[in-house]
Amino acid sequence: MPGWNFADIWETIADTQPDAPALVHGDRRVTWAEFDARANGVASWLLDLGVARQDKVAHYLYNDNEFLESMFAIFRAGLAPVNTNYRYAEDELLYLWDNADAVAVVFHGTFAERIEVLRNKLPKVKGWLWVDDGSGPCPDWATPYEDAAGAGKAGQNVSGPWGRDGDDLYMLYTGGTTGMPKGVMWRQDDIFGSLNESGGMPYPAEPDYDTVRRLRTEQGPGLRGVPACPLMHGTGAFTSFNILDGGGCVVTLANRTFDPDELLATIESEKVNAVAIVGDAFAKPILRALDANPGKYDISSLMLMVSSGVMWSQETKEGLLRHHAGMLLADAFSSSEALGMGNSVSGGANAAQTAKFSLGDKAIVITDDGRLVEPGSGEVGMVGVRGRTPLGYYKDPEKSAKTFRTIDGVRYSIPGDYATVEADGSLKLLGRGSVCINTGGEKVYPEEVEEALKTHPSIRDAVAVGVPHEKWGEAITAVVELHDGAGLDEADVIAHVKSRLATYKAPKRVLPVDTIGRAPNGKVDYKRLKAEAAARLA
Repeated sequence: MPGWNFADIWETIADTQPDAPALVHGDRRVTWAEFDARANGVASWLLDLGVARQDKVAHYLYNDNEFLESMFAIFRAGLAPVNTNYRYAEDELLYLWDNADAVAVVFHGTFAERIEVLRNKLPKVKGWLWVDDGSGPCPDWATPYEDAAGAGKAGQNVSGPWGRDGDDLYMLYTGGTTGMPKGVMWRQDDIFGSLNESGGMPYPAEPDYDTVRRLRTEQGPGLRGVPACPLMHGTGAFTSFNILDGGGCVVTLANRTFDPDELLATIESEKVNAVAIVGDAFAKPILRALDANPGKYDISSLMLMVSSGVMWSQETKEGLLRHHAGMLLADAFSSSEALGMGNSVSGGANAAQTAKFSLGDKAIVITDDGRLVEPGSGEVGMVGVRGRTPLGYYKDPEKSAKTFRTIDGVRYSIPGDYATVEADGSLKLLGRGSVCINTGGEKVYPEEVEEALKTHPSIRDAVAVGVPHEKWGEAITAVVELHDGAGLDEADVIAHVKSRLATYKAPKRVLPVDTIGRAPNGKVDYKRLKAEAAARLA
């Protein structure tokens, strides 16, 4: 079966509603015809590099119009996009692009200096596409993005000689819970199908582009949505795909750090209908801005605020609904490897409890030994989802086999999220594994932080834990055992970690202990250390 392909959908929409808005970033507006034309230009540039079908192209960008234009270009050329966390340090970038076999990188100019150090170590990369962000001139080893995008024309429908179909990939690298990032391989047809079902779109299961054309003609342009979270993450990307599939307009915020007042002003000025956030790290600042200036912002156009990736507290939901009871607050329990594990919807005067979800219709909760968790039993299990799931992790069959498992003849994605099932059948989420730290929507595996900590000259041993934090959900906290006679310079230790890892992986606090207390087998009691750290910081 050919399956749905995003490039085919977006080409059809651009042809049907060329003058409708597709992208907005600050004062820069792109119509669907311009979106189509510019993506054609970038697709031609990529094909001229001599790429092969499903070669990987990395995005190294903040949120902006060029992110989605080049995404469209990659899809239409029959290539696979690779997300890059723009917080990564040099070693992390080198690992990611080498592991992904990237043949091209689209990057903001502000990253040129960092790339300069790495590019000679990346012989597979054939081309660098420089997006001007006012940070300096285009380096001589890169091509200005505008040269490529400006050469395209609407209606060209550029495609690779191999064509394209629903088997074409979207590659989503995730930190997960075990070590280095892994590339989750999603078929485009499976992403589209999952979003089509959850988003209430009226498209049929099988590709029918005449239906796309008819619906866009009858209904006109779709919703306006803001992915307030980064497009480099699944929540931001999937939200944008859903908006574009419906013929809507993706509005991205101009500031590179989240500003709740900018978001609220944008909702008012652009008449935004939907916003995607990542839990309380976004929702609490939004609520504080609304509480501080009652009536300042007209957010009546907002119909939906959706969060995924981190817990969203009941108290915050209740506060938001006080300012606009007419919107729905949707808490989606999903991950990079599994969509539709659970959901929670709040509206009016009713805000759903923190971390309590309705189990998805294709989801199960199973114990470590493969039994279904019975509702009300109090047993803890891992959540799995069947149906449209990824093909696996790129170049990692061992980890793929652990996550994508067949149970009673049915294939499930079981990414490691633990939960119990209440007597009423609802899901009480406990978190991913027992040690993974979820800070501001970013998943951080402690071992990586610990290894960086232990390279500091004062530290003999170290453990990283997540301590509850109002803004970040969890704050990374280092518990360290010092060498005999060594003193602790907390700021120096934090700076030391930041010099080796992305800054968000660095601890917010460093707490000394007499001994980490490892067992004879070398393991540590994370639960105990986390509780002790939380008590000390309280």
